[in-house]
Amino acid sequence: MKKVLVINGPNLNMLGVREPGVYGTVSLSTIIQGLNELAETLSIELESFQSNHEGDIIDKIHEAFGTKDGIVINPGAFTHYSYAIRDALSTVQLPTVEVHISNIHKREEFRHHSVTAPVVIGQICGFGAQSYELGLRALLPHMLG
Repeated sequence: MKKVLVINGPNLNMLGVREPGVYGTVSLSTIIQGLNELAETLSIELESFQSNHEGDIIDKIHEAFGTKDGIVINPGAFTHYSYAIRDALSTVQLPTVEVHISNIHKREEFRHHSVTAPVVIGQICGFGAQSYELGLRALLPHMLG
């Protein structure tokens, strides 16, 4: 069974409350519940993790080395400036898909650039909570074995 780590960055624990006009009204726990149901149908073991702290996210990425087959990550605001998270993803060399609930390219200028995008397979954004499911499905063919 393939093992996938789903990482959520800062403020994503506040989904459903935080700017519902941008992020919708679905909570992170509801998104993860739906993702777990999809993972079960795809025979994938899912581990989810959320932190508002950059170092904790880096540690979790490092822990995935040798124990996970892929990563789905929504780095939140770290997308735009965390070279440390970018370097951690590059270091572990696991197939990774970056996801965002909103279309970051239609928002403020500073959100248009992702420092993590160059080290991931691809980026899915703008499909609301469904971005996670699309990300997991996109990851599947890239996991070895």
